[in-house]
Amino acid sequence: MINDILRDLINTGDVAAFMNDILVERKDKKRYNKIVEEILRRIKADDLYIKPKKYMWKIKEINFLELIMKVDRIKI
Repeated sequence: MINDILRDLINTGDVAAFMNDILVERKDKKRYNKIVEEILRRIKADDLYIKPKKYMWKIKEINFLELIMKVDRIKI
């Protein structure tokens, strides 16, 4: 369902999604904020909800699908 809601953002490479995990990576803070706002708007429009305290915002490193993703590299 998330893939359908965010299909155009995924196709342009602005977003990566897997199940209920959504990744946004942008060096430009304004673009990043616009993408996050758009994602939240679409989630709300489809009567879905999120719990903001369960999400991580503007971080430099994340574990995703057993990979450690950093700003400048990806590790297994």
